[in-house]
Amino acid sequence: MKVIIVGSTHAGTAAAKQILIRHPETDVTVYERHDNISFVSSGIYLYLTGKIKRLEDMFYSSPDDLREMGATVRTQHNVLRIDTAKKTMQVADMQTGRVFEDDYDKLIMTTGSSVAVPPIIGIDQANVLLCKNYQQAQEIYKTAKDHHHIAVIGAGYMGTELAESYAETNHEVSLFQSHGHILNNYIGNELSDRAVQLLRDHGVHVHLNQRVTSFENTEDDRVSIEGPDQEYEVDLAIVCTGFVPNTELLRGQVDMDRHGAIIINDYVQTSNPDIYAAGDSCVVNFNPTGKPAYTPLATNALRQGALAGINVFGDIQPYVGTQATSAMKLFDYTLATSGLTYSAAQRDHLPVRHAIYDGPYRPKYMPNPTELIIDLVYDYETRQILGAQFWSEHDVSQSANTISVMIQNGNTIDDLSYVDMLFQPNFDEPFNYLNLVGQQAVEQERQLGNDEPRITAMGNWGKK
Repeated sequence: MKVIIVGSTHAGTAAAKQILIRHPETDVTVYERHDNISFVSSGIYLYLTGKIKRLEDMFYSSPDDLREMGATVRTQHNVLRIDTAKKTMQVADMQTGRVFEDDYDKLIMTTGSSVAVPPIIGIDQANVLLCKNYQQAQEIYKTAKDHHHIAVIGAGYMGTELAESYAETNHEVSLFQSHGHILNNYIGNELSDRAVQLLRDHGVHVHLNQRVTSFENTEDDRVSIEGPDQEYEVDLAIVCTGFVPNTELLRGQVDMDRHGAIIINDYVQTSNPDIYAAGDSCVVNFNPTGKPAYTPLATNALRQGALAGINVFGDIQPYVGTQATSAMKLFDYTLATSGLTYSAAQRDHLPVRHAIYDGPYRPKYMPNPTELIIDLVYDYETRQILGAQFWSEHDVSQSANTISVMIQNGNTIDDLSYVDMLFQPNFDEPFNYLNLVGQQAVEQERQLGNDEPRITAMGNWGKK
């Protein structure tokens, strides 16, 4: 069987490896527009702060790695057109200009995403840069060294991390966000307010509800940024306004959502049974809502890519979906999240309430019983956990993984209240903080008159 993989992102690399590990006799060809594969863009900010010395270390695989496994890897090759009816594609060698045709039995689309370029006048100015891939990261690093005042447009993960990076390297930083809160796709308003204050405490100028409308070069080679209320002058602007899926090659040939992301089934298969999709080019099955969603995260890409490599030989291993679990380090604080935020659940018109734990992560008699905030979101009709966000100077990132498993399993606040967790004064209270926030939610429901616990299969284990 001949399998062609278009795009060697996280997902494409994972797919190729699974195919060649499980079925080494398979004819695998990988087409990639760049001269590199599997770049970890989430590590760009670590490079800018000097925590990682070499940007090249942010690749977790290489073309030679895949070639040694048996793949034909064609970097700097651009797929121009795909004819799904004939199972053929037109490809251009970007170095020689030669255009040729190739064919496939099965196709895996892992074309990733690009920075969503907003319709801002002057966005093509020399001192306005985009941030996602290896080449863009190199350009940002080189350019920023000679500029002091840097503006970051967009306060998602990438933008917030870049703002932190430049604040730590003695730059003046202005962070512009069109919404009233930063990281609004990941955390609720309360934790967003804390993150904003933390950025401001470290000298970052955070401009909320400021939609940038234009960029203009000034006479002294600076950038003038125009917003709805006033103008700002900076030395360099970096645009981080989210991502859009690269799916033009299959537009009109497979089903897509309103974002242009490819819709997949439980085996990461598209509406065409001979085409699979993974990573930022497609949707995820979002377990908290039970609906497809566009959530471009490296974790999703790796899992979907590996499953595409497995399931291209048949419906072997289903995709269990995702809770979009993620975390970031913001100065000395850990921010972690899994599932829905309270505001996102409200926008989806779900029957939700939330309980907020604000207390020490371990007994107060211990040194440095650091404050921990947990915002637990749950469905008050079914009592199922829908999400949680964490904020602390203590590393609580793994608690988001625990909540992720509980959401995936359909567990309730009653399960969370008494699920077995370790106690040792170095680490937590006699009831772990996850137990405590679960108990808060249960007490909240009891006071509201909803005192009937719903115990899931986990709670019934061992019963006769």
